[in-house]
Amino acid sequence: MKPTKLLTRWGAQLLIERPARKLTFSELIAQLEQSGKQMTERLAACPDTPPNRRQLCHVIGMERWGQRRLRVALGEPFLTEEYDHYRPSNERPWDELNVEWDSTRQSILALANDLSQTSIPVGLKIPHNQFGPLSVKGWLRYLDVHASSEGKRIK
Repeated sequence: MKPTKLLTRWGAQLLIERPARKLTFSELIAQLEQSGKQMTERLAACPDTPPNRRQLCHVIGMERWGQRRLRVALGEPFLTEEYDHYRPSNERPWDELNVEWDSTRQSILALANDLSQTSIPVGLKIPHNQFGPLSVKGWLRYLDVHASSEGKRIK
């Protein structure tokens, strides 16, 4: 494995998996709810510009792609794919994208609740294209951290 890939995976373990292990599903869900509300408030204050639409489409696409990966823990087959076809069109109106953000985050919260009540095999890891295998809790933390950090680019 290349040193850069090794470093990326080590960073994911340190910044995503380690903190996620210390959290309960309820705590992760609460964090997703809180960051989702903050993002919604942020979006309401931002103008409809092409860069803002592109960035929000990226966040929505990644959230949907991550949901698909998390459904593997509920028995759906794993698909090796990029997030591109989960991403809405940059041409969508800003108001529609805001609604789409809200519904996408609500879907993640519903999925996280389902996962919290499911007997997930100990040690189950679901591959991330860049960060390598992540636990279910790691995936939830990743989606939270990703949306929060990428959302800050929307101004």
